Parts: sequence; C-alpha cells; structure tokens
Amino acid sequence: MGEGSALPVGVPVPWPTATPPAGWLKCDGRAFTKEQYPVLARVYPTLRLPDLRGEFIRGWDDGRKVDTGRDLLSRQDGTSFSHYAGNFDIGSGHSINNYDQIVDNQPGFSRFSFAGPSRGDGVNYVTIRPRNIAFNYIVRAA
Repeated sequence: MGEGSALPVGVPVPWPTATPPAGWLKCDGRAFTKEQYPVLARVYPTLRLPDLRGEFIRGWDDGRKVDTGRDLLSRQDGTSFSHYAGNFDIGSGHSINNYDQIVDNQPGFSRFSFAGPSRGDGVNYVTIRPRNIAFNYIVRAA
C-alpha cells in the first residue's frame, strides 16, 4: 500500500493502524494545497479531505430515490428510531418470549435491555447504531 498502489488518488480505504503508510493521509478533515497534492485537489476541489472519523460511508443515491436531495460528499445527520414500551399492570401476563432468538436473528442489531417497575409510565429506548469495528479511513495523496 505504498505510493505505487493501484488504487486511484483520493479513494477512502479502511486502514487498521493509527499511522497511514507513506504517501497516504488520514481522512480527518485536514486542508491541503493544490501545490502539495495536485491530483488530490482534482478529487477534492474544496482542498479539504473529508472528515471520516467516527462516520459511516453511504453510497450516493444518484437518482435511485432512496436518499434524495443529496450531493456527493455531503454530510447527513443521524436519525434515531425511538421505541416506547408502554406500561403493564401487575399480573397482566405480558412477556417477551424467545427474546434471545429474536435478537440473534436480526443482523446488525445489538442486544438491549431495560428494567423498570411493572406499573408506571413505560420505558423509552432508542436504536441508532449498527454494530461496527473502528478503522482509520485513509486516502492516497499522490
């Protein structure tokens, strides 16, 4: 993965260490000059690398109408899916059966738990992030 890589300049690549190889830069939002990296400047004409720290990359909609109104390299805030578990009266007989089987069969979802009184206002919980592994994103600079 040195300077002679077959990957084009500017393509984000997951990298498993804190330090990128020679000729590569972290996608950390840093500015650069056209004189430093002329090819990279053609890929990122704002002269700033995308800041991919703690971010997921999503494929561009490009007219498919799944995620409309987006431009390439645009940032999008996260959404949250709020769930409400209503209150259950004592002795009402409500339960979640086969909980582990339900969760284990849902790819990308993590286990959650909550505890509360059997009477009351119910419980709110939010699902916002799939399971993931942290990598550095890096780009070939020249």
